[in-house]
Amino acid sequence: MNRQKPLDFEISPGAKSFFKSIKKNKPLLKKFQEAIEVLRLDPTLGDDKKGDLSGVSSFDIRHNKTSYELAYCVEEQENGDLLLIVLAGTRENFYDELKKYIKKSGMRQRIPRK
Repeated sequence: MNRQKPLDFEISPGAKSFFKSIKKNKPLLKKFQEAIEVLRLDPTLGDDKKGDLSGVSSFDIRHNKTSYELAYCVEEQENGDLLLIVLAGTRENFYDELKKYIKKSGMRQRIPRK
């Protein structure tokens, strides 16, 4: 579902914290920025999660032999869809951290159930 106009996007505080922690690693930060731009045009490229993470999709990013994840969802709003970046981080323990973050932050209310 490639779009003509990119989706607007919002970055959650949890994802902002991760991006702030890698701001000196310009090549890695650039890969995340590029991934967000790609997902704004086609949010179906990620893998849909199931169970506790239903409604969340994830996009894989590789950098210097390390796997990273970008968790997001598409939130329907009156003025159009919004790409919501829920969390980003290294692949190790990512989904456990994502579940905790969604529960603790109240983000579950913003994630559409599929």
